[in-house]
Amino acid sequence: MSTPTGLNLWIEGARLRTLPAAIAPVAVGTGAAAFDDGAVWWKALLALGVSLALQIGVNYANDYSDGIKGTDENRVGPLRLVGSGLVAPEKVKAAAFGFLGLGGLLGLVLAATSGWWLIAVGVLAILAAWGYTGGKNPYGYRALGEVSVFVFFGLVAVLGTTYVQLGHVNAVSVAGAIGVGALACAILVANNLRDIPTDTETGKRTLAVLLGDQRTRWFYIALVMVAFVIVVAWCATVTPWALLAWIGMPAAGRAAAMVRTGAAGPALIPVLKDTGMGELLYAVGLTVGLFIGPV
Repeated sequence: MSTPTGLNLWIEGARLRTLPAAIAPVAVGTGAAAFDDGAVWWKALLALGVSLALQIGVNYANDYSDGIKGTDENRVGPLRLVGSGLVAPEKVKAAAFGFLGLGGLLGLVLAATSGWWLIAVGVLAILAAWGYTGGKNPYGYRALGEVSVFVFFGLVAVLGTTYVQLGHVNAVSVAGAIGVGALACAILVANNLRDIPTDTETGKRTLAVLLGDQRTRWFYIALVMVAFVIVVAWCATVTPWALLAWIGMPAAGRAAAMVRTGAAGPALIPVLKDTGMGELLYAVGLTVGLFIGPV
């Protein structure tokens, strides 16, 4: 496969395959608002812009920070701009700040129309995006990456999207936030499972490194189970249409089967793709079910 150049190189660095993790929570949060007849489309689109900008920003930030620390030199996964030496670190850093800044500006509009206290949430989200692998003491190197993903790409993104449209959060938004957050975590767990050998060599202490191979695999499976069980145990009690979220099970189940049977290294790359697709389909199904509403 030839090495991408120009715009294609930057698109590769943006890691578009991770964007379902940014789209899913906004979709579910909007569905939860619609469940109480409170969907506001322009706010939903702004929330989507915030989520996408922050996701791309954190991808470039991780590329920059891991690259200058040398933890991407023997990477198994997708191309990294700095680690490969194809793009100057300062350019990648500028791209990260640009997208994080764009997310911040869009978030200011939402705060101005929904509640100024949301600025504090936005600041925390941007700091978390940079601090994952950036700075002198990145929390992603201290086994806290999954916690951050669950909080910001699950709870904050879903509940925040519902709040800015509805003016409050509801029970289905909480359940949806837990489910989406669990699947977003599963993506990171699969990524870190693949990178256990290289992360161990470079001293990057992810949760997967601390848990070890087998316990990380069971953790991944548990996260997938939580997401789909909560739809049955909680959302379906208010509307059976929420069970449409299970359209994501074939992709997520296929990924879980590969993890359970010992896929490792490059063989885990399809797991990342299927987990992301499973999360997106899960969100689409749940969102449609919430828009249909109670029977």
